[in-house]
Amino acid sequence: MNFVTKISIITPNFNGAQFLEETILSVLDQNYPNLEYIVIDGGSTDGSIDIIRKYESKLAFWISEPDKGMYYAIQKGFEKSTGEIMGWINSDDKLIEKSLFILAEIFAGNTQINWIQGYPTVIDELSRIVLQRPHRYKREQFLSKAFLDGNFIQQESTYWRRSLWELAGAKVSTEYKYAGDFELWTRFFNFDKLYITNAIIGSFRVRKSGQISKVFYKEYLAECIEIINKDYENLSVFAKIRIVGLRIIDFVNRITYYSKIIHAIVAKRESRFVRYDFSKEEFVTNK
Repeated sequence: MNFVTKISIITPNFNGAQFLEETILSVLDQNYPNLEYIVIDGGSTDGSIDIIRKYESKLAFWISEPDKGMYYAIQKGFEKSTGEIMGWINSDDKLIEKSLFILAEIFAGNTQINWIQGYPTVIDELSRIVLQRPHRYKREQFLSKAFLDGNFIQQESTYWRRSLWELAGAKVSTEYKYAGDFELWTRFFNFDKLYITNAIIGSFRVRKSGQISKVFYKEYLAECIEIINKDYENLSVFAKIRIVGLRIIDFVNRITYYSKIIHAIVAKRESRFVRYDFSKEEFVTNK
């Protein structure tokens, strides 16, 4: 296996000291031999700087200064990066052990792959894997707004080649406050399809409180809809007709899905399923 490929990872942070060290170690403890790890801090006052300094000898670059938000920080980091493979992980999320070796092997052995998503995985505040979601990876699924069910491309598990990044404009959009990742995926789709793997690459952490992606979920969704509407307008007439058809199919599938749920509740079958309640941080049934 060839692990010569340089992988660049950016971690944006602002007052994320609670999980920052765990995030940093999830990257550094991979012991990947050609890692370029960059941390961009937005001027934290909660002890984050002490954590970053603790590992600065292993970082390719870090800085702490006020910025205009997460996507400004991510862009600043990517502008400092030089790796062939690129991605970012936020300061409360984690990479899975040896996942960088998996990425290197996939990209080295499959030259047709320009971006890839690992198996979508969710952890709780104790870093336990408590949920795994099906992949969402087809452009048509986004154009048909299937993401309204809450299932998106998982950013923590998504990596791409620098060549694709440059084709797509070499930037993370700062036009959107919450959905900069979503906007980047729509531009990537203009140049290539997204590949998926069942290997677990990264994990998204869900917290009980203070999580921007939860608090501002409606705002995130509104930005996604705006982005997709713009993307839709650029399609050909035949492509638009196809998307309308997919939206109708998705609507029918939703009705079928929810009818099954209602039937299960009536039949009391839901008590057989144990799920993780993030608000309670415990496993529960619906009895």
